[in-house]
Amino acid sequence: MDSPTFPDRKIRPHARLASLDALRGMAILAIIGFDGAVAAFAQLAQSGPAWFRETCGFLATQFSHAEWQGLHLYDFVFPLFIFITGAGIAFALPRTLASQTRREVYLRIVRRTLLMYLLGVIYYGGVGQGWGEVRYVGVLQRIAICYFVTSLLFMHVRPAFQAGVAIAILVFYWALMTSIPAPGLPAGSLEPVANLADWLDRTFLPGRLWYGDRDPEGLLSTVPAIATCMLGALAGVLLQQRLEPARITRLLIAAGAAGVVAGLAWGLWFPIIKALWTSSYALVTAGACAMLLGVMYELMDVRHAFKATWLVWIGANAITLYMMSGLGLFDIVAGRLVGGDVGALLERGLGAGASAFVLHGVALALAILLARFLYRRGVFIRL
Repeated sequence: MDSPTFPDRKIRPHARLASLDALRGMAILAIIGFDGAVAAFAQLAQSGPAWFRETCGFLATQFSHAEWQGLHLYDFVFPLFIFITGAGIAFALPRTLASQTRREVYLRIVRRTLLMYLLGVIYYGGVGQGWGEVRYVGVLQRIAICYFVTSLLFMHVRPAFQAGVAIAILVFYWALMTSIPAPGLPAGSLEPVANLADWLDRTFLPGRLWYGDRDPEGLLSTVPAIATCMLGALAGVLLQQRLEPARITRLLIAAGAAGVVAGLAWGLWFPIIKALWTSSYALVTAGACAMLLGVMYELMDVRHAFKATWLVWIGANAITLYMMSGLGLFDIVAGRLVGGDVGALLERGLGAGASAFVLHGVALALAILLARFLYRRGVFIRL
């Protein structure tokens, strides 16, 4: 098939949308320390009145993953990053195809995929603990695979076919998980460890699994995550159509709402489980991401009523900040500034959790300051 075309519109296809960077920044901010800061503040709040303790406890719960079935706010973070990765593909690839040969573009995609995958392996310790402890799957590894497959499909098929492929992936995954029994397990079992995806990881995935006997970023559960990335790419295509911006906003919100409703309905038969990235989970989260993108696009790129500059800074160098956080660099510097005796003083003066809260806050502030420094100097570290 021919490559899809991307007509000009009021915001040009090669323009950088602030809303995309801001949402990418929002996801990274949650990952690199905001969740820990909320948990520490909830601990600090235990000395406060009952209503305050309950409110902070609820927020801390929302910034942790649901144990298995169901959704917490934090369960939207990873899908948001993958969804925005897909939207970014829709903006970047047409520009790249216009300036490079197809062979060069293929090589670029492969190089970026391999580099992102390698960074993911390093993020979890690399080979430092021996080959048996290497984590071959993880956040960046999953993003790399989703980026690779979505990019190749995006280059060769039109958006309508991409939508069909995304739906087919979700249906196929649902059929596989509910109809094919793993050895010694009943067909359709979706319990922790006792399901097809976890069995495949234990049997065929080398190295270290995150939970020892299962991995939330395993082999089979990466397949529906590809559909999440493809849905993000379709949102990116919509953002570049010759339509009134207000109509684009409405379409994103309407499509997102339809995805949420469809996902919730599907969840009655195929439960919403992040650790398995069930098809219902993929639809609900992608739908929510589309709605959020529509709102942020309207506020930031159309009306210019909301800047969220600091989120844009973070989103522009998201992977760099993620790696630096994962290697503990921000925590190390924060510890030298407010750790030790300073932390002990905070604990004595403000209560349990004060030191951890301030450490997380300083580490996040350092990440934001570095993001600002890079952004204002036009430094965007690409993979």
